[in-house]
Amino acid sequence: RKPSHHRMAPPPRHLLLLPVLLLVSLLRAAQMETVHAAAGEGDRDEGARALLALLQRVQSEALRALGPRDFDPKLYVDLPLAPGADRAAAEAALATVTTRGEMEAFLARYFARAGSDLVEADPPDFEAEPRGFLPRVASGEARAWALQVHALWKDLARRVAPSVAARPDRHTLLPLPGRVVVPGSRFREVYYWDSYWVVRGLLVSKMYDTAKDIVLNLVYLVEEYGFVLNGARSYYTNRSQPPLLSSMVLELYTATGDLGLVRRAFPSLLKEHSFWVSELHNVEIMDNHGRDEELASKLNSTAAKEKLYHQIASAAESGWDFSSRWMSNSTDMTTLVTTFVIPVDLNTFICKMERDIAVFAELIGEKATAELFSQASKARHTAIESLLWNSEMEQWLDYWLPTDGNCQGPYKWESKSQNHNIFASNFVPLWLNAHNSGLGPFLDEAKSVRVMRSLQTSGLVCPAGIATSVSNTGQQWDFPNGWAPLQHLIAEGLLNSGSTEAKEFAEDIATRWVRTNYAAYKSSGAMHEKYDVEACGKSGGGGEYKP
Repeated sequence: RKPSHHRMAPPPRHLLLLPVLLLVSLLRAAQMETVHAAAGEGDRDEGARALLALLQRVQSEALRALGPRDFDPKLYVDLPLAPGADRAAAEAALATVTTRGEMEAFLARYFARAGSDLVEADPPDFEAEPRGFLPRVASGEARAWALQVHALWKDLARRVAPSVAARPDRHTLLPLPGRVVVPGSRFREVYYWDSYWVVRGLLVSKMYDTAKDIVLNLVYLVEEYGFVLNGARSYYTNRSQPPLLSSMVLELYTATGDLGLVRRAFPSLLKEHSFWVSELHNVEIMDNHGRDEELASKLNSTAAKEKLYHQIASAAESGWDFSSRWMSNSTDMTTLVTTFVIPVDLNTFICKMERDIAVFAELIGEKATAELFSQASKARHTAIESLLWNSEMEQWLDYWLPTDGNCQGPYKWESKSQNHNIFASNFVPLWLNAHNSGLGPFLDEAKSVRVMRSLQTSGLVCPAGIATSVSNTGQQWDFPNGWAPLQHLIAEGLLNSGSTEAKEFAEDIATRWVRTNYAAYKSSGAMHEKYDVEACGKSGGGGEYKP
């Protein structure tokens, strides 16, 4: 859909509206720590803020001069200043731009091409046909396609240009130490939760060095900002994304035995965990057994005028931007209440993080930390089962806090506060079946089978995969769209549930998804970020930007 006039900044997957850029990113900019720049710290931060403010004005004026047809707001906040161009001169010149021709000439004079501050970087560990690649895939046609997809790593591998670190006041792109893999198309930077599946894919492709670079880039972001940013842009410094860094480290360690990587990442994993269990994200609830439990959730913003922007940024942080899952009225984006939702999947990811940290602590001899995080993961497991599990539906449900702001002490758990609408996220805890981390199973086989039966009758399972929800709202994280991460999380959980029937169902889900990807690739020559699961080979739609 065409962006409306008030939706001015990079829309999701990773959304920023113009007011969010103005009110939120600039607030967080003051917290940006040291990058390697020639200017002093104060000058550097001031320059970065000034560039972002200029690009927001450029974005607004470009919409006015060029019109909404095929307008991509993200393009303008990704523009680096052209070599030799002066920001102050660009600000003055922008005031005189009125026509399409003047805008095009202005952009050509003062700005370089979006993405030009990333340079090509052929990964040295890429081989056209890696030894041991997909050994169980016998079909010649399937193998040929798999190798074509494998070859895309060369197209998506980049390095951040040295000029970005040298002059951060001329770029919204952030410097990173290693090679990067970008999602592609309009997404010209690293994204957090995308990177988990990038790493999984690189490991299938036997590209262990590139996978390690991806992980170390994210570790660097934690060191610089205290958490992994949504994406490696200055306008993403106000939020994170689903926390999967520990899972990336574990996958790489399992594949390579690189204990040095575990030691290198360990302090950053502790720092990231502190971010996700800080007061910003936590709320206390007394469950129906009288126990106090803490679950990750976002609390209310302090300024009423920023409320909507806060909800928008939080929805983007969830990875599900946007979905009726976060709206009190599924037809009205202004009813986002993301910060009042305790999400099933976020708590699943944090439980996994705590399990992973316990394992890493044991590996490096931090016995006390291992015990601490083992207990933390067990407590979160109990909280997920106590507060989010619904035994009638045999699913885990998001829990909605009251939005009136009149909290007195811990919230009292009420069954009516569970969101009884059906979303694919209701089944994400199955994924913990695949990642016991030596701490015991998350679910027993019998419960896994009950959850599988619930999924089978949920209305989510369609001819081409699992739909994101059963509500067709026009949002991209709703029916009929299916997204690869959700297929993978659920299928991998079923595959490792101990049930033969669940394993067969997992293979069925995976087969449906692979077939629609293959059909779309054969017709379009590309992989797509989302698919319409009602029709094989049809790409998804809806949302705030062209897929």
